[in-house]
Amino acid sequence: MARYRRIGMRRLSHLRQLEKWTDWLCDERVGPFNAAVAFVLLYCLTQVVAMTLLSHVAGTGVGVDDSEQLMEMRFLAAGYGSSQPPLYTWLAMLAASLVGTSVLALKIVKYGLLAAGLAAYFTAIRRLGYSNRAAAAGMFGLLLFPQIFWEMQHALTHSVAIFCFTSVLLLALVEVEKRRSAIAYAVFGLATAAAMLSKYNIVIFLAALFLAALSLRETREAIFDRRFLISVVVAILACLPTLHWNIAHPDDFLAHRGGFGAGKGDSLLETAALALRGLGNAMLNFAGLPMAIVAVAFFLVARKTMTTPQPARWPEKLLWRTIALALLVTLVVVLAGGITQFRDRWVLPIFVLLPAALAMRFDAIGQRGRKAQATIVFVGTVLAILVLPVSWYMHVNGGDSRGGIVRMDYRSLYDQISADGPVKTVVSSWFWVGNLRLVDADLIVLDDEIPDFARFIREPAVLVLANDREPPSDVFVEMAKAGYAMDTVHRRIEVPQALGFPPRQVIVTRLHKIAGQ
Repeated sequence: MARYRRIGMRRLSHLRQLEKWTDWLCDERVGPFNAAVAFVLLYCLTQVVAMTLLSHVAGTGVGVDDSEQLMEMRFLAAGYGSSQPPLYTWLAMLAASLVGTSVLALKIVKYGLLAAGLAAYFTAIRRLGYSNRAAAAGMFGLLLFPQIFWEMQHALTHSVAIFCFTSVLLLALVEVEKRRSAIAYAVFGLATAAAMLSKYNIVIFLAALFLAALSLRETREAIFDRRFLISVVVAILACLPTLHWNIAHPDDFLAHRGGFGAGKGDSLLETAALALRGLGNAMLNFAGLPMAIVAVAFFLVARKTMTTPQPARWPEKLLWRTIALALLVTLVVVLAGGITQFRDRWVLPIFVLLPAALAMRFDAIGQRGRKAQATIVFVGTVLAILVLPVSWYMHVNGGDSRGGIVRMDYRSLYDQISADGPVKTVVSSWFWVGNLRLVDADLIVLDDEIPDFARFIREPAVLVLANDREPPSDVFVEMAKAGYAMDTVHRRIEVPQALGFPPRQVIVTRLHKIAGQ
């Protein structure tokens, strides 16, 4: 009995230490920052440094999404095709202008946006008058979403931007409601434009937030204020160049419209059924884990002393109504468009406010809510820490299929490509070769999705094709339109890979201008 009592006492001691650590994260400060925000900032800084050093030591490249940015961030434009807005690429260009075209620049952008989004989320909840614990629970609740604590770390670019500027937009709305100044309205307009230029499905969130704000007296007054026109004008002016670009390049703007699986069913009823099933699966994959964790957290404290919940204040009502309206708008868009194919991250505008809404509700139900908030903070912190070594491994290993591009020795590939003479332009069937710009920042790298393909080619130019699943037919069409043809002689080269993987086969062909073109 004494032995079991000692084990029980040790476990109790460990639990108390964990509670103290969680309380410290929620309530204490590190310099000018709340401890929870300081943890997030330190975490993101650690990832920037660790991933940059790992790439340097292992000699590896970056993944699919980052290699696309390397390809595009060489030139400033109002749009870059691929059905994506340009803001993330602009930020990558800014970082590259400061630290050079490097893995460091890419990671500064990604983790800078992630840190800014989390900090803005925390600040918005605090500015709305809720406790530090609620703000910490809301922020760490975001880290329960697999798409945020995992996918955004080893892949994704524009989704990181939309997460960040959705949080910034929420904070800007809070400042508008509190200050009602011309500057606050101008900042709200800029935040709206930044969200629009991050990813186009933010339209769902904006529509839902606007409708929810109209339904509440506190925010309705802010919208009907004549200074709201400042927000509208600023947002339109900031988005106008990209809007004009999209109108001038409709094919590039709609390049990935086929990925929605519109009208896939044999009848309207079947299409609707496929749409609802696809949307339901995406929502479950995106929000299933955090909802399960929140449910367990609340169950664990269900026996605590109950107090009468306080009525919901207007910020909580705003968030719940925004979530409900975002779901409704999404359903209308999905059914009207016959969309049957979904990616989990596409439902982020529906659920991004869910952790904040739950944290606010827990604030209103007393001690049980405090315990539930602490559990969310603890689990979110643990998940973030546990994913660190896995993210480092994936950063240099890349996984199977397309992810394997990170392992290629791009210095060796570059040297072999330029063995017969200098090369100014590399063309391929997709954007994995963007990694070559980590070797030569002045290199022009193109695939068939780069708008104005013909305008960017500079000779000497080569075509590089790997054994990937992207058919090269589209890039052949673009080369023909640009007036270029391949030499009849092809070189098959072997590119070494890191971590003991066998070399990868690559075909290299010189390009020449067709006479008379």
